[in-house]
Amino acid sequence: MSTPRAALSAKEVQAFHRTLSNWGRFGPRDQLGTLNLITPEKRVAAARLVRSGRTVSAARPLPTQPSIENPNPVAHHMIGTATEGWGGDYFAIAPHGFATSHIDALCHIFHEGTLYNGYPIEKVSAHGALELGIHELRNGVLSRGVLLDVPRVRAVPYLESGEPIFPDDLERAEQDAGLRVEAGDVLLVRTGRWALRAARGPWDARVSAAGLDASCLPWLHARGVAALGCDGVSDVIPSRIEGVQLPIHTVAIVALGLHLLDNLELEPLAKACIDEGRWEFLFMLAPLVLERGTASPVNPIALF
Repeated sequence: MSTPRAALSAKEVQAFHRTLSNWGRFGPRDQLGTLNLITPEKRVAAARLVRSGRTVSAARPLPTQPSIENPNPVAHHMIGTATEGWGGDYFAIAPHGFATSHIDALCHIFHEGTLYNGYPIEKVSAHGALELGIHELRNGVLSRGVLLDVPRVRAVPYLESGEPIFPDDLERAEQDAGLRVEAGDVLLVRTGRWALRAARGPWDARVSAAGLDASCLPWLHARGVAALGCDGVSDVIPSRIEGVQLPIHTVAIVALGLHLLDNLELEPLAKACIDEGRWEFLFMLAPLVLERGTASPVNPIALF
C-alpha cells in the first residue's frame, strides 16, 4: 500500500481545466488533441525500437458474458453456420464501461457544457458526434509506447482495489524501467487489475478500482503524454475528491485533449518487458473507422 496522502480539493481539480488546458494549442478546429504530439519524426524513432520482432496484444477478449463488471456484454450472434452452409456472425458492442478494451474519443466526456477545444456538447447528438468522433483516428496511432509497472516498483503482484497511484510512483517506475516518458509517448500504466481478479475473482470496478490520483494530471500534461492507457480506467475509484467522480477522465479528455484507453490487458505485456529487458516498444493502434462514434473497441499491439 502507498503512504496515505491528502487528497486534492474539488476546487484544485476544477482549476486544472484552466491551468492544464490545451484548447487552441493545436488550432481552433483541432480534432486530435495530444495525438498531435506524435510527429512523423516521433514515429520514425519509434520504429527504430523494433529489434526482436516480438509482438504482444494489450486487448482483453470481447466480453460476451454478463457479470458484475460487465452489465452490457457484447452480443455475438451466429448468422451463418453449418446449417446455412457458411460461417458468419453479428456483433453489437457498447464499448464504454469497465470490461471492453476500448479507446475513448474526445467527444466522450462533457464538462460545463463543453467538449475538448470548446466545442459545445450539442455537437454530440442522436446522429452521433459531429465533432471529435473516433473516426478522426482513422490513420491510426503509432508511437513509442512505454509501460510503467507500478506494482513492480512497489514489490507487490497487484495494487489493491481503490489504491491510488501518485506522480512519484510514476517516476519510480520510470527509474526502474531506465527511461523517461517524453512528449508524444503512449503511456500504459499497469495496476495489476487482472492479476487481482485472477486471485480473488471479479468485483464491481464502478465502486472500487486502482488508478491514477488526480495529482497525476499536471505530470501527464508536463510530460506531453499523447495517449494514456491502463488495465483499469486510469482513474482511481473512489476518486478521493468529494463531488468529483472521474477527474482523470474529465480533465484529461476535456482540458488536455488526451485520448484514454481503458480495460487493457497488460499482464502479457509486463512479462514481455521483463523478458526483453526494456519497457519501451513500438505501439500500434488502429481504431475502427466508425463515423461519429464516441469510442472504438481496440486491440493495441506492442512490437519489440
